[in-house]
Amino acid sequence: MLRLRIQHTTWPRRALILTDTPDPNCPDCRGEGGHNHDYGDYDTGEYAGTEWDPCHCWDETRRWTVLPLPSPRRRKVSPDPWGDEPPF
Repeated sequence: MLRLRIQHTTWPRRALILTDTPDPNCPDCRGEGGHNHDYGDYDTGEYAGTEWDPCHCWDETRRWTVLPLPSPRRRKVSPDPWGDEPPF
C-alpha cells in the first residue's frame, strides 16, 4: 500500500514530487522508516559515525515528478547602489 505525500525538491531540478512514506503501523521501525546505528573505530573505540538502515516497509527511491518548477530568477545587484547617480 502506498502512503503518498507531496514534497518540494531541488535536486536534480526544482520540482514538486510525490513520495512514498514509511508505514506508521510498522512494528519494526514504528513509522520512522529505518534505524540509526552508531559505530566506532576498531583501533581506538571512539565514535566514528552513524549509519542509516532503511526499513522494509518503505522505499525511499519511489518518487514521481508532479510539477517541474522554474529556476529562481536572480536579481542583478550593483555593488554600489548609487553608482549611476552624480555625487552632488
